[in-house]
Amino acid sequence: MGGRRIPLLKRLAIEVLGEDLAKRVWSRVEFIGDIAVIKVPFSLSPKDLKPLAEALLREVPRVKSVWAALPGVGDEYRVRNYMHLAGDVRSETIYKEHGCLFKIDIAKVFLTTKLSYEHMRVAKLVKEGEVVTNMFAGVGTFSIIIARYSKPRAVHSIDINPAAYQYMVDNALLNRVEGIVLPYLGDAARVIDEKLVGTSDRVLMPLPDLALSYLPYAVKALRCRGVIHVYLHVKPSVNEDPRTVAEKALYSKCVEYGLSCRTAYSRVVRMVGPRKYQVVLDTYCSKVG
Repeated sequence: MGGRRIPLLKRLAIEVLGEDLAKRVWSRVEFIGDIAVIKVPFSLSPKDLKPLAEALLREVPRVKSVWAALPGVGDEYRVRNYMHLAGDVRSETIYKEHGCLFKIDIAKVFLTTKLSYEHMRVAKLVKEGEVVTNMFAGVGTFSIIIARYSKPRAVHSIDINPAAYQYMVDNALLNRVEGIVLPYLGDAARVIDEKLVGTSDRVLMPLPDLALSYLPYAVKALRCRGVIHVYLHVKPSVNEDPRTVAEKALYSKCVEYGLSCRTAYSRVVRMVGPRKYQVVLDTYCSKVG
């Protein structure tokens, strides 16, 4: 290893699983509060990961419970299916990010630590006095970090999952931003149509599977013009830039819907599968007509 110190997680995986299997697993471990989540590769059984789960309990003091996240998405609320592997049989925890606290239950809501950079990046873009609409707010990570670190007038925060909505309400209180983060339970399209048309300077769409089909509602939420942060999943061909693929998909929808949009910034957020990427497009949109 050339004298370089191997990270603890990688070392534990090699010790208990062997080097070949460890290569496929160690980078798939995510720490959410005092819970460790191991994302199970398609070719493995959760039981294959029990030795690693027990090693994490033994060697990482903050870990009190270990769960396997099974491949695929479990239900209409985009929540994964989990299997308990070791430690406390408990799926609720407190997750801390950028000085904010988020009470969550991994079995009832979606949360990934992989968006931590995006949460703060977007928060830094929000200008004082802006009104923001977060169409797929979950437990409030984007919304609460924006409320804490920027000076928005309001962050309208929508989610269709009742559990996520309740955690969002609780987390706004926990972080003392309940007067700024305004939670709504329901489908984002319906909530915008009924309550938020023409209210916002900036819209967040952090649910890639619905972003393109819900784009007209994001534009409806804007005043005359504003910024929409569009998150997409794309699968580019070999040597094709994921950002280019995402921009083409977005512009195709803009033409279809008769929208005027211009992307000012794009970045690959993360890899989410074999040659599959999550991309964010910061896009200026104007209402036409």
